[in-house]
Amino acid sequence: MSNPQQLRYSKEHEWLSVVEDGVSTVGITEHAANALGDVVFVQLPEVGDAVTAGESCGELESTKSVSELYAPVTGEITEVNQDVVDDPALVNSAPFEGGWLFKVRVTDEPDDLLTADEYTAYTAG
Repeated sequence: MSNPQQLRYSKEHEWLSVVEDGVSTVGITEHAANALGDVVFVQLPEVGDAVTAGESCGELESTKSVSELYAPVTGEITEVNQDVVDDPALVNSAPFEGGWLFKVRVTDEPDDLLTADEYTAYTAG
């Protein structure tokens, strides 16, 4: 499993793209997708919703369990990935590409986000 170097990661297993024009893309990591098993339902925040770093903003339901989705940053939701809502299996098959979850206009970023190498070490321990 390889975590893309250009992304940053939360300890709740979300990834965050580099901010472009104030907006970042958020998804869950391959590690999280594998731990969840086959994702069968995704509940995402709505466009315009305010999210707070470290707080729940949705759910992922798999054949094994229901897991909270946490916002890795504070901001406003600008877009949700309707493809994932229609086909939740994308979270498993392409967690870093087509399986992204939402985009957020970042207003505050916690200073505890991890680099790819730090996240890899975190999940190995």
